[in-house]
Amino acid sequence: MLETMAASPTANRPPVGKLIDFIDGYDPARGLDLDVAIKEDGRVVVYHSLPFTKDVSWFEFDLSTNKLDFIMDDGDIRDVGLPLSHSVAKHMQNSHQILMVLMDAESGQPVKGFYIPLVIHRS
Repeated sequence: MLETMAASPTANRPPVGKLIDFIDGYDPARGLDLDVAIKEDGRVVVYHSLPFTKDVSWFEFDLSTNKLDFIMDDGDIRDVGLPLSHSVAKHMQNSHQILMVLMDAESGQPVKGFYIPLVIHRS
């Protein structure tokens, strides 16, 4: 008898590490400023205060857990570290990309920004 089992989207997924593993110049005393926000036009934005040592290839968002993961160029998965609020989550399900903006830690002004694809899951 052959049995089939429905696998969850995360069943064969590699372990998820900490985002700070790929932050250039990370100092635990200073920390990392990271904010996920919704612009007035409904676009999702991730603001961060330190550059990454690896490029982010895409984001994955799980609608069931409100968890956002960063997927690096080499396939490493990094968890943002906290679930997002329901108000942010509702905008995620209508997005196909996230604007990622590096902010200057001293002035608070944007340094550079670019759009990164977003993949939506429901576990």
